[in-house]
Amino acid sequence: MTVHPRGVNHLAIATRDIKAQIEFFTDVLGCELKALYWMHGVEGAWHAFLELNPTSYIAFVHHPENPGKTEWGLTHAATPTSPVAAGAMQHVAFDVASVEELLTLRDRIRSRGIMALGPIDHGFCQSVYFGGPEGMVLEITTGEAIDDRAWIDPEVVALAGIDEAALARYRRPADYVRPPEALPQPALDRAKPHINFPDDIYAFLATASDEQLRELLSDTEPPVKVED
Repeated sequence: MTVHPRGVNHLAIATRDIKAQIEFFTDVLGCELKALYWMHGVEGAWHAFLELNPTSYIAFVHHPENPGKTEWGLTHAATPTSPVAAGAMQHVAFDVASVEELLTLRDRIRSRGIMALGPIDHGFCQSVYFGGPEGMVLEITTGEAIDDRAWIDPEVVALAGIDEAALARYRRPADYVRPPEALPQPALDRAKPHINFPDDIYAFLATASDEQLRELLSDTEPPVKVED
């Protein structure tokens, strides 16, 4: 069995008004606030986590230097089908277990004075669309596992420049067996995906061990001491 991520632990979204985001996700969507603290290693920034389930959260990063300008089609998509800058979030869809739950949340959203469009039937899922604070485009959806035999369109495959061999790899990714010893970091290749750290940071990362980085960057103490 191929090892791959089993879900989204958290989706971190930048904010300039963390209170408004917390108010929206608790009142409009019923998510519980589970964490709100100074973001580890980032001076002046706050981090909030709102629970979708015990292993999945919507998170917000309130940084004092987050820009406040919204430019539709560049910084924000504006609608579920509008363009936005490559690599930016077009929209995010939250999952529920049934159409009944979907309708309940749709009506909860509407009860807070917010328009909610749907359910719209997409074949493999049904969705409700609505807007969130600071220009977010949001969706709630419910559905079944997607049948790749029906939903991979040969015309779009060809337009994307995907040949038969590549398509076969994409549909059934190769297994990977982890070697007995941890692999060292590869040399930085800026032609490949990478975090945009400065070169001096990468010079350090290239020589630091996993254990050194864990020791240096970990911060496990919660801001409030809890007595059992």
